[in-house]
Amino acid sequence: MKRQLMCRIATQMLVLVSLLLLQACSKVSMPALSDNAQILAFGDSLTYGKGARDGGDYPAVLSELTGMRVINAGVSGETTTQGLTRLTALLAQEEPELLILLEGGNDFLRNHDLAKTKANLAAMIEQAQVRSIPVLLLAVPQKSIFLSPAEIYSELAEEYELVFMEETLTDLLKTPSMKSDTIHLNNQGYQALATAIHDKLMQAGAL
Repeated sequence: MKRQLMCRIATQMLVLVSLLLLQACSKVSMPALSDNAQILAFGDSLTYGKGARDGGDYPAVLSELTGMRVINAGVSGETTTQGLTRLTALLAQEEPELLILLEGGNDFLRNHDLAKTKANLAAMIEQAQVRSIPVLLLAVPQKSIFLSPAEIYSELAEEYELVFMEETLTDLLKTPSMKSDTIHLNNQGYQALATAIHDKLMQAGAL
C-alpha cells in the first residue's frame, strides 16, 4: 500500500515537473527595446497597408502605440523569394532592434511550393538572428475554403524559438467589418492588428 502511494506521488510529481518545463519552454521572451529603437515591419501588402486610409497601416499605428520609429517595409504583391533578397539590404541599412515578419500570402495565392516558402522564411529569420535581431513572426492563412494559419509558421516558430502570433491575422480576416476586401484589412483591422502586436511585445518583455 505504501509502495503504491509512493509510486502515485512520484508519478504526479513527474507530470507536474513536465508541465512546468513545457510551460517554461513555450514562453519565448525578448530583450527590452531601447528608448530610441527602430522596429522593422517587413512584409507584403498587409504591412504596406493596402486598404487603409490616411496613415492607417499597422506600422504607423504601432509607432503611435510604442512611441518608437516603426519602418514600414511592406511591398504589395511581394513573394517570399523577392522578400528574401530585399531583406538583406534593409537589415544592414536600417539596423533595427526588432524584425516583425509578416509575409507569405502571395506565395499561397500563386500556389508556390510550400517547402520553398518555408525555406525562404527560414532564411529571413536566420538573417535577423545572425545579427542578434529578435523576430516576431505572424502566421498567414493558407488559401482554402475555411481560413486557417499555414502550419509552416508554427513549425518555424518552434524551430527558431520565436515570439509568435498564430491566430491574430486569420481571425481578423474572418471578420467582415475588419476587411477592405477579401484579403486585406481596413483601418479598423490594421488598428486591431497593431494593438495585438503591441500587446504581444509587452508580454514578451520587449516593451
